[in-house]
Amino acid sequence: MTRSLRLIPLLVVLVALTGCGGGDEATHTDEVAMTLPPLLDRELFFGDPEISGAQLSPDGTLMSFMKPYNGARNIWVKAADEPFAAARPVTADERPVPGYFWSRDSRYLLYVQDKGGDENFHVWAVDPAAAPEPDKGVPPCRDLTPVDGVRAQIYSVPKANPDVILVGMNDRDPSFHDIYRVHIPTGERVLLRENDEGVGAWVFDNEGELRLAYRQMPGGGGEILRVDLQGLVQIASWTFEEEFNPVGFHPDRTRCFVSTNRGDADLEQLMLMDVETGACELVEKDPLDEVDFGGAVFHPETDELLATVYVGDRARVYPQNEEDAKFWSSLKQAL
Repeated sequence: MTRSLRLIPLLVVLVALTGCGGGDEATHTDEVAMTLPPLLDRELFFGDPEISGAQLSPDGTLMSFMKPYNGARNIWVKAADEPFAAARPVTADERPVPGYFWSRDSRYLLYVQDKGGDENFHVWAVDPAAAPEPDKGVPPCRDLTPVDGVRAQIYSVPKANPDVILVGMNDRDPSFHDIYRVHIPTGERVLLRENDEGVGAWVFDNEGELRLAYRQMPGGGGEILRVDLQGLVQIASWTFEEEFNPVGFHPDRTRCFVSTNRGDADLEQLMLMDVETGACELVEKDPLDEVDFGGAVFHPETDELLATVYVGDRARVYPQNEEDAKFWSSLKQAL
């Protein structure tokens, strides 16, 4: 007799036992089930929101947001004073659009997208005022970094030239990104700097000037380097156990906001770093001393720090001046 045949009587007994005396247990189970709250659909927790990422164009005339179109998250646009029902899609990507922003002159929407999840993100531009293509129902989208197998990074959107963005592309060396200036209307691309120094990321100031570089160190930490005529000069470093991330430049352009937990700090704090010396001074840490520094809001024209953000159980916003505190208070009351 094979082993499987010898198991048959045992299975029969087990089935019989599970069916005996189960009436009371079944009744009890039903009663418990009736007292439990209803199950919530997983989509409520993990699905995409119906509408997300709302933004006003810099000139204030248009509102954009992300919403599903043809089964994927895409960008929609409407006039600022129109109802949401009047919105129209301006992208028809098969993969969800991860994020987007407006060009400074409000002419274009810029976003990144890869192919089939290969993580080789390209920079795309779409003119929301252009006529929709008949086969897609959206305006034509243009790839501003059309090189196969290359991953592009957006570094800066200079104020002085709204037609230009500064991007990094690893088309020459897959490990590192060279810097290019891209003309949005035409897609013309000009090489500005080859990355022969092993730089992992470049940091530009508010006027689009290259100021800092980030480079990983052999021990697992990193360093910030000042970019000047003499080359790259280290002004800050940290260990693999620490974080040090540029957040944005101060309006005076001689200092840069950074988020860091270097030294004895347990949580990341917002600090101001002198770009010449690397010296840092504390700006703010979590008033509740619970979480890392979560983000900053800057004025789009003056670059003034307007608010800081910390995210725990809920997001907490801390306005940095009296005027914005009044605005934020009135906004919360309206919501």
